[in-house]
Amino acid sequence: MIGKKKRSRRQSPRLSGLTINKIIPNAITVSATVAGLSGIRFALEGRWEFAAGAILIAAILDTLDGRMARLLNASSDFGAELDSLSDFVSFGVAPGMIMYFWSLGDLGGIGWACALFFSICMGLRLARFNSVLGTQPPYAYNYFQGVPAPAAAGLCMLPLVLTLVDPSLHDFFVAEMVAPWIIFVALLAVSSLPTFSFKKMKIPSAMVLPGLALVGLAIAMLVGRPWVTMSIVLIAYLFTIPFSVQRFAKLKAEAESLHEDGEETSSEAEEGDTPSNKS
Repeated sequence: MIGKKKRSRRQSPRLSGLTINKIIPNAITVSATVAGLSGIRFALEGRWEFAAGAILIAAILDTLDGRMARLLNASSDFGAELDSLSDFVSFGVAPGMIMYFWSLGDLGGIGWACALFFSICMGLRLARFNSVLGTQPPYAYNYFQGVPAPAAAGLCMLPLVLTLVDPSLHDFFVAEMVAPWIIFVALLAVSSLPTFSFKKMKIPSAMVLPGLALVGLAIAMLVGRPWVTMSIVLIAYLFTIPFSVQRFAKLKAEAESLHEDGEETSSEAEEGDTPSNKS
């Protein structure tokens, strides 16, 4: 009918909240935390292969969550805080507890103090990383201050990993040797030593294909011989620290030299613009 009003269609209200894309990076971070805590459980059960594997999985997930957040444009302050808490649990608390149950427990209170010292140093290292984020000079963009959390966790557990490669080494890595090693790694984490970041390292075009081939080889070795691969990577990383310190010192000296030259040039220009006081 002509006089009948048209009924307006009701639109279903849209659900408010976050999209799946925004949740994926945080879900990966939570999964890394679960892996780290599971490592403690495996250590309590004496399943050392699974304990070390859990920390390895946490490290892999830790490298994925940040990249996934940037890829999906899902970076947030909440995600950054969650990532720091996850790193402290997975790479600070869990490795310290695993090493305590594996070896440090033989030293009683001293072993427990060493495990606590490592966890506390990792917390301090992560807090410092968050406080200086974005304040580093341009020449330091490819460097960390101290050993990063995942690498420190791996180095902390290196004696355990080596015994998984060769069980006869278990008699060599007694608690009296493991305790100083863990303290040394903890001090490396909170030190001011510049270490390579590798995240922003540029690879020449001619080395892209060989580099991808090496990555494939490393993944194949990690699947086939995980403990041998982990041992090689961790020991090789230790040997990169002196080179990173030397390279950083060279870049810092060059930056300071350019800064001093710039100040001298500006001062000379100001003197040239000043009128003479001749009578």
